[in-house]
Amino acid sequence: MNKMKRIYLDNHATTAVDPKVLEAMQPYWCELPGNAASWHVFGKEASAAVEKARGQIGELIGAESQAIYFTSGATESINLALKGVASFYGEKRKQVVTLKTEHSATLDACGYLEKEGFEVTYLGVDEMGKVCLEELDNVVSGETLVVSVLHANNEIGTIQDLAAIGEVARKNGAFLHVDAAQSLGKVMLDVEGQKIDLLSATAHKLHGPKGVGCLYVRRRGPRVRLDAQIHGGGHEKGLRSGTLNVPGIVGFGQACEIAREGRVEQDEYIRGLRDRLWGLLKVGDETLVRNGHPVETLAGNLNFSVPGVDAMNLLMKVPELAMSAGSACTSAIPAPSHVLRAIGVPAELATSSIRVGVSRFNSEEEMEFAAGRILEAIRELRESSDGGELPESCLAF
Repeated sequence: MNKMKRIYLDNHATTAVDPKVLEAMQPYWCELPGNAASWHVFGKEASAAVEKARGQIGELIGAESQAIYFTSGATESINLALKGVASFYGEKRKQVVTLKTEHSATLDACGYLEKEGFEVTYLGVDEMGKVCLEELDNVVSGETLVVSVLHANNEIGTIQDLAAIGEVARKNGAFLHVDAAQSLGKVMLDVEGQKIDLLSATAHKLHGPKGVGCLYVRRRGPRVRLDAQIHGGGHEKGLRSGTLNVPGIVGFGQACEIAREGRVEQDEYIRGLRDRLWGLLKVGDETLVRNGHPVETLAGNLNFSVPGVDAMNLLMKVPELAMSAGSACTSAIPAPSHVLRAIGVPAELATSSIRVGVSRFNSEEEMEFAAGRILEAIRELRESSDGGELPESCLAF
């Protein structure tokens, strides 16, 4: 293995904590250990820090701070949003509309709601990963309770038009829930302009700490009501009980402030790195196929397929590069990416897809090194006796 340091290119899975975020969190581990629900001075200091973070997050999405509720992460927020709204309004409306390309947190929560008697409509997307607004308009009706959409896809990076989707939901009296785990701090979010009623997010996707997330719940025009899913203590106005993770919340707020102040510049820099990497790869191997939307996509996302080469074999060839495969096959059981399936990627390309996530902490030197190593590994696998391909049983789905 080349002696160059390891390169982290899996920033859709999680991100490194920004040193400024860590600095902001530091006092709340030891010096300021208060429980935000306590009455004494330490508790009041913790409470003030939590309220500051609410404001920082709210400012990033154009929301009032009182509409922000803290959770353990986006998965919990998604479950609280969908199950909570279904529990509260379930006697009035029974349809939930979502996309086939959603994160498993949404798809599994919707599966649960189906067992509870709700009708869930799963809409397809086009070859770029975009939902057809005309089809959405035809499906959403006066029976629809909530439309749940992943703003920026975690695999292919495609960004949905929230304003248009929000308009469809609003005119039918349905709520719009947005999974903003990947887009918060990277793509413009405006809960008023985009008619967002519920928004789930997490800190660890934008250089904040793991284990803390938030849920935005619209308070007026219209007001959204939820039934709590975790009980005990009545924290967060009774919506989400449990002692608040004060250091994590402080870090979340600081990460949002950093993102808000530098989003445009960060976006330009990250996009430049991503385009540099893809340009080098494509020049080195014209057979590579990019997946997802070429323009309306996360700046740091690059999902591509390598014809004739299994993705896992390629990843094992470049252990110094942290990337992920778009599909997996264990014990000859096929498990291709449901997102790539939904956009029509053939089986042989779905099992050869690689996902790269670039961040502001990467460099052009790293892109050049990564491109060279990836191209070298592709050549070696294609020259090997089996071409690096999976057994035929792993190509069927």
